Amino acid sequence: MLSRSIRGRTLALVVGTLVVTLTLISWRSYRDARHEIEELFDAQLAQSARLVQGLVGRQMDPEARHALQTALNAAVHARRDQGVPGHDYETKLGFQVFAADGSTLLQSAGAPDGALQQLLAGLGETPAPPLGQLAAGYHEVQLGPHLWRLFLLHDTQDELWVLVGERGDVRGELVGKIALRSLMPDLLGLPLLALLLWVAVGWSLRPLARMAQLLKSRAPDNLAPLLLAPLPRELEPVAASLNRLLQQVNQLLEREKRFIADAAHELRTPLAVLRIHAQNAQQAELAGDRDAALRQLLAGVDRTTRVVAQLLTLARLEPSAQRLSLATLDLLPLCRETLAELTPLALARGQELTLEADETADHRITGDAAALGTLLQNLVSNALQYTPDGGQVQVSLQGDTEALLLQVDDSGPGVPAAQREQLFERFYRQGEGQGAGLGLAIVARIAELHGAAVELADSPLGGLQARLRLPRRLQP
Repeated sequence: MLSRSIRGRTLALVVGTLVVTLTLISWRSYRDARHEIEELFDAQLAQSARLVQGLVGRQMDPEARHALQTALNAAVHARRDQGVPGHDYETKLGFQVFAADGSTLLQSAGAPDGALQQLLAGLGETPAPPLGQLAAGYHEVQLGPHLWRLFLLHDTQDELWVLVGERGDVRGELVGKIALRSLMPDLLGLPLLALLLWVAVGWSLRPLARMAQLLKSRAPDNLAPLLLAPLPRELEPVAASLNRLLQQVNQLLEREKRFIADAAHELRTPLAVLRIHAQNAQQAELAGDRDAALRQLLAGVDRTTRVVAQLLTLARLEPSAQRLSLATLDLLPLCRETLAELTPLALARGQELTLEADETADHRITGDAAALGTLLQNLVSNALQYTPDGGQVQVSLQGDTEALLLQVDDSGPGVPAAQREQLFERFYRQGEGQGAGLGLAIVARIAELHGAAVELADSPLGGLQARLRLPRRLQP
């Protein structure tokens, strides 16, 4: 469950980081504390040795030395039996004073018995070497179950050896207590810190939870933009993407509704006419009447096919419906191919279809070849349709460094200036044409996608002129 929860993952990462960090810090603190404590204890050993050296000298009266030894022994027993103030660690600390011959002159009750012998044995000589070969300073020896830390001081004036020592468990216990006390706040505070982090992370993720709740509670058909304010900067791209997606889905649905409405509007009458022609052909008694009805039926099928093709083309060119496949192309060969396809229509009506262009000029632009082919086909077919038999349709292509100028002129009846804007409306038909009224709407949409606009004017041939300036490179 934690892997699926942002709060859980964040808390696990933060608490895990804190645990690792605190562990490393505590380990380093423990090492530093142990080092400092050992330094302090070593300093105390050296100070105690020098203090004993100052108190006990070779010229010290034997009776005074005996009295001091008796007091040291009695102090421990009196503390235990009579409640005299003291500390249990006294038995873990001790000192000894040796003469040059190794005899003990003075020692505390907790003195490490056998320490001097261990030091001498470490020299590896048999019989035991004299004390003069011992090195003054710090030593560690194992006496029974305990490790002792020793400091040996040589009094060269009185030829005395002062040995001060303490058990290693004294230091270990003190270091352990210091480490435990330093770790205790972390151990006790970590659960509280985790709880505070849980609350803080939850509060920080509240906008995300609010967005998730808003999305969960929305109706499936609700495509309105998400309204969340104020919104953290991290969630602004998410909200913007969701709103853009909702807008695209809404546009898609509107496009589908518009396509269905257009299809229903335009196909209702042709389908009814097709049914009538089919019934006439079925009911005709004479072969001539049947053939006439079938020809009308075939013409109606062709017209309906053109309407469906134009509806699909227009739906494909709707905003955000499909991106153009832009590439660098030569517009002159495209014009030749389109006019070659439409030449049979012109020849059937005795019309003259011509192309004027400078063969040596540069006719390259950035555009969608399929879309521009559809644009040319609609412009030229419209001109052929409204031009009378024996008329003329002329396509010209000119260019400069910035754009190409495409013109289609015809010798038809033309269109009054007041009605030219209506030609770009869907299903608007001028005169007795057999089209669906979608050709120029498609042309206008393709021109818009290529950064151009269609301009209608009077043609020098007497009819209508369609002109558009196509930029050579589309602006991003």
